[in-house]
Amino acid sequence: MLHYIDSQNINFSKLSQILESPSKLVLSEEAVKKIKRCREYLDKRLESGEELIYGINTGFGSLYNRVISREDLGKLQKNLVMSHACGIGEEVPQRIVKLMLFLKAQSLSYGNSGVQLITVQRLLDLYNEEIYPVVYQYGSLGASGDLAPLAHMSLPLIGLGEVYYRGKKYPSAEILKKFNWDPIDLKSKEGLALLNGTQFMSAYGVELCLRVFKLSQLSDIIASLSLEAFDGRIEPFHELIQKIRPYEGQIKTAARVRWLLNDSELINRPKKHVQDPYSFRCIPQVHGASKDSIKYVAYVFQREINSVTDNPTIFPEEDLIISAGNFHGQPLALALDNLAIAMSELGNISERRTYQLVGGHRNLPPFLAANPGLNSGFMIPQYTAASMVSHNKQLSTPSSVDSIESSQGQEDHVSMGANAAVKAYKVMENLERILAIELYNAAQAMDFRRPARTSSFLEDILLQYRKRVDFIEDDKVMYTDINKTVDFLREIVLQLPEEENDTDIQG
Repeated sequence: MLHYIDSQNINFSKLSQILESPSKLVLSEEAVKKIKRCREYLDKRLESGEELIYGINTGFGSLYNRVISREDLGKLQKNLVMSHACGIGEEVPQRIVKLMLFLKAQSLSYGNSGVQLITVQRLLDLYNEEIYPVVYQYGSLGASGDLAPLAHMSLPLIGLGEVYYRGKKYPSAEILKKFNWDPIDLKSKEGLALLNGTQFMSAYGVELCLRVFKLSQLSDIIASLSLEAFDGRIEPFHELIQKIRPYEGQIKTAARVRWLLNDSELINRPKKHVQDPYSFRCIPQVHGASKDSIKYVAYVFQREINSVTDNPTIFPEEDLIISAGNFHGQPLALALDNLAIAMSELGNISERRTYQLVGGHRNLPPFLAANPGLNSGFMIPQYTAASMVSHNKQLSTPSSVDSIESSQGQEDHVSMGANAAVKAYKVMENLERILAIELYNAAQAMDFRRPARTSSFLEDILLQYRKRVDFIEDDKVMYTDINKTVDFLREIVLQLPEEENDTDIQG
């Protein structure tokens, strides 16, 4: 299956389809023309050798006033890529690197960057052959582009650095030789075009959005199951309550819970208690607020992945080359910090529901143990969830309010969006595990409510889950069950009707 890269906007649904299928990326005829026209225009502008253009025939950053001779313009760009490959720390997940390759090629295809056609094509070659450069998490300040990560991504183009191919790490030169590819001889502006840009932050943001769309749905589904297991009340989800405080996310959450519990025996039976704790009663308000934040974040990243973010920017038809700041990651940094907080709160309230389930309330045994006393039951999974909730709170301290001056004052305000991206990714992984622990507890609690039944939708979820994880009679080693539950959440296909999907969030 071929996907043509061109100037048409790409949304999350299309991105997900491309990533999950064996698609090959191909430049459209329009993109080829734009890339060639921009390169030809730049070469013509440089013919006189008299005009100074930042980063093309000058040094970089605070060295912007150093003039570079015409014969050294290519060497300048190669030096830039080599000297900026200073990443360190953990390796970036290969799925993120795959997205980086895609998004960089997409951005360069608009024809405002001055690169050679072969440069964009080589990025697509790496993507199509599943050759993933080794990129490290730390090195970007999220302002002059994601310089260090993008330098590592670009090293294989010039025959340097390392790549993964079929699960094994190789020197890039070895893989280039295998595919009969010559290292690219970079021309003026090309190193700058490759390194300036937000594709590290954007790749993390896109992956986070794709993952959190599902986690937001799972939060509602698991919360509904916990509400049933806790013998909770449906009244807080009444449509009239949401109408008089009409936040979109709150309305959507309450409507989804009502749909999920529509034919439940448990939710409709008489209740002895007149109120539920906040972690149940305020699900629409808390989950809804996170939904509204997720929608804002999705808006930001959908705009970003359809943008040109390197510098200087070239406008052949207007006969302009403009040095500006589209590489600055402030919109992404703010969005990523917002997303981390939104995900952290979904985890926070999830753990509180788990805490209530193991408290020995409403005819549930203490710690959900079939034989409490001799058995500790589900005492410690709640501890594990609490530890991750606490870590998420620490990780949710904003990165976007920080800035450290660099490049001798030329880059005097930075976004720290790359750090925000890495932190948000860890919050997302913790949220997934916290929700898994809530499901682990809720399923156990539901078995103590038998023979009463919940809704047909939730009963089907439980049936699928019980094929992976059994009811626990006596104490056992539990971390394996928790890991199985995480896998279950990742693999389950949610069959929600169209109106209950988050297509409005995805854009």
